[in-house]
Amino acid sequence: MKVVICGAGQVGFNIARYLSLENNDVTVIDQSPELIGKINDSLDVQAFVGHASHPDALERAGAENADMLIAVTFADEVNMVACQIAHSLFAVPTKIARIRHQSYLNPVWADLFSRDHLPIDVIISPEVEVARAIQRRLTVPGTLDMIPLADDKVRVIGVRCMENCPIINTPLRQLTELFPDLSIVVVCIIRDDSPFVPRANDHMLAGDEVYFVADTNHVTRALSAFGHEEEEAHRIIIIGGGNIGMTLAQELEAEEGINVRLIELSKERARYVAEALPGTNIILGDALDAEILDEAGVSNADTVVAVTDDDETNILASLLAKRYGVERAVTLINSTAYAPLITTLGIDVAVSPRTITVSTILQHVRRGRIRSVHSLADGFAELIEAEAIETSALAGNSLRELHLPADVIVGALVRDGEVIIPRADTMIENHDDVILLAAAKAVRKVEKLFSVQLEFF
Repeated sequence: MKVVICGAGQVGFNIARYLSLENNDVTVIDQSPELIGKINDSLDVQAFVGHASHPDALERAGAENADMLIAVTFADEVNMVACQIAHSLFAVPTKIARIRHQSYLNPVWADLFSRDHLPIDVIISPEVEVARAIQRRLTVPGTLDMIPLADDKVRVIGVRCMENCPIINTPLRQLTELFPDLSIVVVCIIRDDSPFVPRANDHMLAGDEVYFVADTNHVTRALSAFGHEEEEAHRIIIIGGGNIGMTLAQELEAEEGINVRLIELSKERARYVAEALPGTNIILGDALDAEILDEAGVSNADTVVAVTDDDETNILASLLAKRYGVERAVTLINSTAYAPLITTLGIDVAVSPRTITVSTILQHVRRGRIRSVHSLADGFAELIEAEAIETSALAGNSLRELHLPADVIVGALVRDGEVIIPRADTMIENHDDVILLAAAKAVRKVEKLFSVQLEFF
């Protein structure tokens, strides 16, 4: 597949890295010589300095033969114009654009991005996606991550194993015998910052981050087995009134029994947010100021969510709030450099905008009957939801007969609305929703498994 990526920032870099590892033909355009230099030094792709919305730059990038254009520069307008030119001059079939400004995303103007106006096939809004990802984590307390799949019939849950976790030091193959009501499949373990796909004889240790697949109706029971029985948050402090903070507060306002207070440093922005969110208490001030935290009621809050555009502010504000008694800190962190420090610092949940945005784009890149894709552990693996079609390699075979690659684990099947936690002899039937985890190096094989054979047509 030939892909042109406009923008060499964190999202553009990571998309290029993903696609190049799968031997796609990738070209990256950016105005920054430093960012282009980093890509040329690190990745096996073509990259050059140029203006992403200029026809000559897109022509040089090979847009005429491209299957897809992904526009993720920092400027919405550049992304939109790049898609328009890719459509009008080069007939690129699929165009994806990152749009950040909420005015463009107002449903009133939804017709703007139609084929007759600005022809963009997929719009990615990082701020909205991140806000929703944080809300999902708040919905299921005690989790590092919560990913709903198959119309929320199945959830993939990330948790940290503590010393009091009842199922640590137990081989995974024995979990079903020892806990017959625990209908889960452990698909990924991160130990000492190193992720791996577990085998039947592997076991979990205290300090591990574990991802498991479960029937949504059984999640509470599963979390209890992991020693997590935290209550849902009702008093939440949001630090940062940017697009993420405002969108999150807007979502939480709609829920009953939740009290939200938002701290914003900028007077102008605070006034704007206050007008947009009449049900949220807006506090003007610095979240690193103890008096401001006290005014926000930090000693009585359940959860603090730090989502400013500065990593250091988010980390320090989270730690300060925890020192004053907040039970849980959810912290937005852009830089990968801080990842190894998160647990030792005492931050409960770190949210990566880059990973969330990359996941959203990947589900439109993947081929076959793939419905949803989520990147895990900084690109180590992908959670995939896909449909098994009659003429694919999956339908009509048991998991044992499929001889799946070692780095692929099927976590659940959904058949006629019923969730099935599979075993080796479980048969996959036509139109089953299959939820699996595949290490990055095995993703291409998984795509082929879900591809429709020619005889289907």
